[in-house]
Amino acid sequence: MLRIRNVHKNYGDVRALSGVDLEVDSGNIVALLGPNGAGKTTLVSIVAGLRKPDQGQLWIDGTETTDRPQLAQRQIGFAPQEVGIYPTMSVRDNLRFFGELNGLRRQRLRTRIAEVAEAFSLTDLLDRKGRNLSGGEARRLHTAMIVLHSPPLLLLDEPTAGVDVQTRNQLLHLIRSLAEEGSAVVYSTHYLHEVEELEASTVAILVSGGIAASGSIPHLIGALGGASVDLRFSGAPPELDLPEGTIPVGADTLRVPAEDSPAITAASLLQSLDGAGSQLREVKLRQPSLESVFLAVTSDLISGDGAP
Repeated sequence: MLRIRNVHKNYGDVRALSGVDLEVDSGNIVALLGPNGAGKTTLVSIVAGLRKPDQGQLWIDGTETTDRPQLAQRQIGFAPQEVGIYPTMSVRDNLRFFGELNGLRRQRLRTRIAEVAEAFSLTDLLDRKGRNLSGGEARRLHTAMIVLHSPPLLLLDEPTAGVDVQTRNQLLHLIRSLAEEGSAVVYSTHYLHEVEELEASTVAILVSGGIAASGSIPHLIGALGGASVDLRFSGAPPELDLPEGTIPVGADTLRVPAEDSPAITAASLLQSLDGAGSQLREVKLRQPSLESVFLAVTSDLISGDGAP
């Protein structure tokens, strides 16, 4: 459904994307992960046709859209980070307006408004003005508007930012359902647990504008998700002779890779702390996970040695 080849994008002297390749099949969820400034929003915006790449090509459903994004306009449903609803219009009118923009008319439009309103728990809010919605309600409406015309490609950029737990769970359930119904989904997020809950087909981790690692969740965990031990101290960690690959996590914690089991590594570390043991406040054993994959791939950035 979506194919991206060798896409580059710069903003002046700032490199946003550098040779990105990505494919998304119908019925699959591809999760984009990466630290701030990694290029996730830029990539999604290029696919949506809001920005043009400096180099590279894009195909949507077999049609090249690199220089002609309008060719795929109705194939795409794009929900950017910022909630985009009309505050002076009712929920119903917001849905009707966006449905008409995407070619829905008469009975088909009325039917889809009713279906989407029910799916997003908006039925009782259809006559309420956008300005009178809570943050979670506005986010649900924002996402409902982009799925109204049943687009085969969904682009979701931080869709759960700032929402309550109930809204978040509801949105994740709906996204899974849309993929099961055949939509191709590109899901950009900072929240690793959401990727696992969505059971994303592919995870692509962007670092400094390029895809540093990609694959299924089990593949990435098997290849990169080593176990580790967290040592939390009362204040800044002391100077210690620790294994190569140890990285700081926050202001008071060191994450030490575990070559054997985390328990064996923790026992060895405790014996080697000597006088620094009095500053130790917590030891946490970490099994291989998507989080350990993310930290392994972005460790240079976390330790301050990588590109901004």
